Amino acid sequence: MNRSATESAGFCVLIPARMGSSRLPDKPLADIGGVPMVVRVARQAGQSGASSVVVAADDERIVQACAAHGVAALLTRTDHASGSDRLAEACELLSLGDEAVVINVQGDEPLIDPQLIRAVADELERRPDCVMSTAAHAIDRVADFINPNVVKVVTDRHGTALYFSRAPIAWWRDGMSGGTPTGLPSPAPLRHIGVYGYRAGFLRRFPTLEAAPMEHTEALEQLRTLWHGERISVHLAAQAPGAGVDTPEDLERVRALVAGC
Repeated sequence: MNRSATESAGFCVLIPARMGSSRLPDKPLADIGGVPMVVRVARQAGQSGASSVVVAADDERIVQACAAHGVAALLTRTDHASGSDRLAEACELLSLGDEAVVINVQGDEPLIDPQLIRAVADELERRPDCVMSTAAHAIDRVADFINPNVVKVVTDRHGTALYFSRAPIAWWRDGMSGGTPTGLPSPAPLRHIGVYGYRAGFLRRFPTLEAAPMEHTEALEQLRTLWHGERISVHLAAQAPGAGVDTPEDLERVRALVAGC
């Protein structure tokens, strides 16, 4: 069997975990089927073929919970503004080389597909011209296309991101002329999936870059990368990812899904 580039070089999964969630306090430790949520995320990531999976936590309780379940974790500062800032510190603590491929998996994605993680790693490995990779899937519902909470991405013909937005892009001139469209344009618009691959050197540099004006307007941190002239390669996934957890209602839905497995 042929080994992919990431199999030979290896990639690391880093999972930022923060206790302070206004909508779901102590979210990383929320119980799902008898296991803390962040541990379940790490176990999913461990099936991706990653050379290592490490939780980057802001609280000793998370580190202890991970240790109790055999998951590697390290303690980072509590004052990071974002998950990418936390992972930049983790790269330093782990002494990762500049060309190391790091996959950022959110700590509230307990149903994430390990193959999606692997695909984002492979995407960055095959695109040496890019400093980041991510994923998207075709939107098949009008409600998602016009929903500002669903982030969209437009790419060039090589699959390189041109822009990310909460607006319905690409703008469907004819279909949107009457207000809300009754269908979707062809080709289908793309929904961004929040899994990111980085070269460790760029990840360390990212927090030092000036924030982009459009980053504040859209509230989308990845726009900083594009604004500074860097490239993000986008893996086109066949389907939407598993449900994430942002609210107590999300947590109950995921618990029910896990219980029904």
